[in-house]
Amino acid sequence: MMLIIGLGNPGKKHEKTRHNAGFLAVDEFAKKNSFPDFNFSKKFNALISEKSLNQKLILAKPQTFMNGSGKAVKALLGFYKINPENLLVIHDDIDILSDKIKVSKDQGAAGHKGVESVISEIGTKNFWRIRLGILPKKGKPKNVESFVLQRFKKEDNLDKILEKTSEEIKKIAEI
Repeated sequence: MMLIIGLGNPGKKHEKTRHNAGFLAVDEFAKKNSFPDFNFSKKFNALISEKSLNQKLILAKPQTFMNGSGKAVKALLGFYKINPENLLVIHDDIDILSDKIKVSKDQGAAGHKGVESVISEIGTKNFWRIRLGILPKKGKPKNVESFVLQRFKKEDNLDKILEKTSEEIKKIAEI
């Protein structure tokens, strides 16, 4: 069994913003693999969809806002009795170019507040991550907080990023 978390912020206002890249990636994976619709779970304060492929996969989008994501992750891991080694967290990364992704495991948060929340709540950094690049080719913007809350632009190559991410999720989940 594997828990796949997309990090983002809830609500229409944040829907297609760069900071919601994790939500968008999980949505794309769910669509490509015919997962059932996401349903809100009050118990976890997250949108959840489950399906068995080669193993049971639980997709979740915490509704706690980015900085509180770890609370939902901890609750989900505990309820389903999943070890953190079977956790995959997908999120935006301002230090990676906008058409690239990086897979990592057992690494620090590198300043990402959502990842910091997960590490703090579950007490380990030993889990998988897919980091979706959002860094513009012209370099890091002066006001990163404002930039990540802006909507994706055509030059961000969102479709390409989401396609690559779906492929990586399959590799990690061995499906």
